[in-house]
Amino acid sequence: MDEVYDVLIIGGGPAGLTAGIYLSRGRIRTLLAEKCGCGGQVLLTDSIENFPGFPKGIKGPELADVMLKQAQHFGLEIASREASSIALRKEDKGPFTVTCAGGGNIQALSVIMATGARWNSLDIPGEKELAGRGVSYCATCDGPLFKNKDVVVVGGGDTALEDAIFLTRFANKVTVVHRRDRLRATRILQERASANKKIEFVLSSVAIEVTGKGKVEGLRIKNLASDEERTIKASGVFVLVGLAPNSEAAKGLLTLDEKGYIVTDDEMRTSIDGIFACGDVRRKLLRQVVTATGEGATAAFSAQHYVELLKGIEYK
Repeated sequence: MDEVYDVLIIGGGPAGLTAGIYLSRGRIRTLLAEKCGCGGQVLLTDSIENFPGFPKGIKGPELADVMLKQAQHFGLEIASREASSIALRKEDKGPFTVTCAGGGNIQALSVIMATGARWNSLDIPGEKELAGRGVSYCATCDGPLFKNKDVVVVGGGDTALEDAIFLTRFANKVTVVHRRDRLRATRILQERASANKKIEFVLSSVAIEVTGKGKVEGLRIKNLASDEERTIKASGVFVLVGLAPNSEAAKGLLTLDEKGYIVTDDEMRTSIDGIFACGDVRRKLLRQVVTATGEGATAAFSAQHYVELLKGIEYK
């Protein structure tokens, strides 16, 4: 008979690692399955300055490493596996069966979805190479790093304009590049952005290359009307063309919102008893490391409570 864990955590970002810390410390038999290295999007962030406890900031990979070591210190078991689907239990109080890409199954009495989300990328030369070195997908995370510098925002929706306005608190100049001849953002955001003297708009243009050696030095763009190409000098390029949740394994099983995010209650419970979700894969207002860790702790507590009740252990 296959081994059955108390809790399976899918995803090794801040939410998943925090859930692992709480569960393993509580002596709940837990497995964390992560398809790549633990850390999630934090691994792409050069410096994190708004996570409590680090007054001078901390590099993203360093934060991920200390979280991982803390989880392992309490005995969290980690496997390099990619979950592709979740099957409901076949019998009352039986385990969920999670099928993994490449073959094999994992069984657990409870599952925590902490698979995060991925920023839509431009897929242009230089973007991947300079991610975390001037290319960013989160103005709230990295904006303060560009004080008195010129930056470019790629996108024309609400998030792009909200973040462009936010970036003017730090940057010397913010250039918004959008592929259409008009912005998609709500009218009031357009009015606010247009009234901001630090913001310049470049419409009907697409980004074709992020330039720089070791760090961002500019963004090469192409005008769709004239085919003219030019480079905007900048120290930062913020790619804000949407976010997609990594919720594929939950499709057809859990309730998702119109964008594919998993719907939960305040205790991180999903539409299926025994399955919880936390972090960026969950529908929520703010996507930050600090919110992910808080949700990971809540999901762990809820999963522990669920497993103990399932086993007939009195919960106090």
